[in-house]
Amino acid sequence: MNLTRRRVLQLAAGAPALPFVSSLARAENYPMRPVRIIVGFPPGGPTDTAARPMAQWLSERLGQQFVVENRPGAGSNIGTEAVVRAPPDGYTLLLAYSSNAINATLYDNLNFNFIRDIAPVASISRETTVMVVNPSVPAKTVSEFIAFAKANPGTINFCSGGHGTPPHVVGELFKMMAGVNLSHVPYRGGAPAVTDLLGGQVQVMFASPSISVEHVRAGKLRALAVTTATRSEALPDVPTVADFLSGFEASVWLGIAAPKNTPTEIIDKLNKEINAGLADPKIKARFAALGSTMLPGSSGDFGKLIAEETEKWAKVIRAANIKAQ
Repeated sequence: MNLTRRRVLQLAAGAPALPFVSSLARAENYPMRPVRIIVGFPPGGPTDTAARPMAQWLSERLGQQFVVENRPGAGSNIGTEAVVRAPPDGYTLLLAYSSNAINATLYDNLNFNFIRDIAPVASISRETTVMVVNPSVPAKTVSEFIAFAKANPGTINFCSGGHGTPPHVVGELFKMMAGVNLSHVPYRGGAPAVTDLLGGQVQVMFASPSISVEHVRAGKLRALAVTTATRSEALPDVPTVADFLSGFEASVWLGIAAPKNTPTEIIDKLNKEINAGLADPKIKARFAALGSTMLPGSSGDFGKLIAEETEKWAKVIRAANIKAQ
């Protein structure tokens, strides 16, 4: 077939636009089949319970099923790697969690670089941890606890749901900033840790509101402070750690991420719908019941948060010499 010079020039001029048109078409028609949201923890935990209302919202808004798939193991690294290795087409997403920022330094031999190998889509929520003590501890405030700990060095145990978990590193940050010597006791999950805290085998915990607030309200645990910069709606009368230790801030965050090179148009579409969900009163109420506050924003905002949190916890992990176990 012979092509005229004019036709050749027309084809050449149109060629650069083809990938852009194709990308827009993919975004406009996305999703065309079910989408998986990988959660790196077992069913029933805080990450799982946060993923499910958002998956339901996206299913209703976008007309395809968004299915939560639990891939627990290695502190969420197994599920994260599954997403990193998935095709960057928007059909495999990650419920990103604070552990991802911690694990970047905690583990020496990861097969991926979280910041390099994922594309932030949207942040979802931020949750405080609550500094709770067994009632046998005489301290009623953070200042009194610090004084008590300094008067009894090495005799106070703080527990967490596992080595390298967010409550563990929050406790290490508190130790560093308060200048106290507390012994860490890791458990296989937050529930057994709270059980021993209630029994007095350990004295203090930086706990998720979902496993501690009811015990505080029942008088079985005493809440000294919350770790976010502002007070929690779940415990409005409880002060912040920063009220006693200037500059202290620690929180647990959740969001959605995708494999790197996922088309920007798909990320923008997901970001828009997730932010719409965060403004929905029913979803806000569900997260408030978990002690969380909504964290709307752009994909760039979420990427900045991940980078800042990775740097912050890297300093704590190195200073405390925490190693993966």
